[in-house]
Amino acid sequence: MLTPPATLPKQRKPDWIRVKAPTSHGYAETRRLMRSLNLATVCEEAACPNIGECWTKKHATVMILGDTCTRACAFCNVKTGMPRAVDPLEPEHVATAAAELGLEHIVVTSVDRDDLPDGGAMQFVKVIQALRRLTPSTTIEILTPDFRNKSEAAVEAIIEAGPDVYNHNLETVPRLYPTIRPGARYYASLRLLEKVKRDAPHIFTKSGVMVGLGEQRLEVHQVMDDMRSAGIDFLTMGQYLQPTPKHAKVEEFVTPDAFKAYAAIARAKGFLLVAASPLTRSSYHAGDDFKKMQAARSEQLARAGR
Repeated sequence: MLTPPATLPKQRKPDWIRVKAPTSHGYAETRRLMRSLNLATVCEEAACPNIGECWTKKHATVMILGDTCTRACAFCNVKTGMPRAVDPLEPEHVATAAAELGLEHIVVTSVDRDDLPDGGAMQFVKVIQALRRLTPSTTIEILTPDFRNKSEAAVEAIIEAGPDVYNHNLETVPRLYPTIRPGARYYASLRLLEKVKRDAPHIFTKSGVMVGLGEQRLEVHQVMDDMRSAGIDFLTMGQYLQPTPKHAKVEEFVTPDAFKAYAAIARAKGFLLVAASPLTRSSYHAGDDFKKMQAARSEQLARAGR
C-alpha cells in the first residue's frame, strides 16, 4: 500500500499582518455597485488583505480591460488566459462608479493585455477622459502594465490624457525577475517611468516593491537608487503574501521595524513620499497619499524659491 505524501505545514502569518474578515455595510454597498456596473477590482482579483478597510470607506481600485491577464507572474492571483474583447462601456462605468461613490481620488489599474496592439493604452485614455467629464474634481491615479514590445505612442497617449499620478510597479529586485515576473523586464519598467517623468514632469510618478521573496537588503537599496535615477516620486513597499499554494512561497515575513528602516533609507535617498509597512499596497490610502505628495512638492518648490 502506498503511503500518501506528507502535507507541508501551512505558513503561520505573524500577528502584524492579520486582518479581520470584511463584514461592514459599506463593504457590501461597494461590492454591490461594482457588480451592478460589471467592473472588476484588483482588491478582489488579487486578494488584497486591505479590502475590508478600503471598501468600508467606499474606496476601490478598479481593474479595467477585464479580469483575465495574458501573463502568469508567480506572485499574482489574477487569473491567466485569453481575455475577452474590450468592453466599450467600461470607461463610462468606471466614471459612474466614481460619481456614485463620491470619490475624491480614484485608482485605475488593469491586467496585462499583450494580445492588444497597444497593450490596452487607449482604454486607459478613454477612462481618464470619461472621469474628467463626469467627475472633474476627482484626481486620477493610474497603475499601468509595462506595455512591453508596444509602440511608445501607447504611453504617450496616456501621458497626454493627463492623469495626476502615473504608477507602475517594479515589484521585486532584478535578480528575481526570471522566476517572479518572467514576462517583464526590469529596465524596461524603469524606462517607462523615466519617460513619464521626462515628458510630463508635473505628473507624480510612483512605483512599488514587495519584500519577503528572498531579496537581499542591499538589492532593495539598489532598486531605490534606480528609482531615484528615473525620477520616481513615491515609493511603496509591502510584505508579499502567497495567495495560493501554486504561487511563489514567502521566504521571510519582514518585521515592522525592518520596514521602518527601509523607509528611513528611502527618504534619505530623496523620494518625495514613502509608504512602507507589512500591509502597504500600491493603492492603500492612495487619496491621502496624493494630498501628502502635493504638500511635499509645494514645500520643495518653496525651499527652492520657485
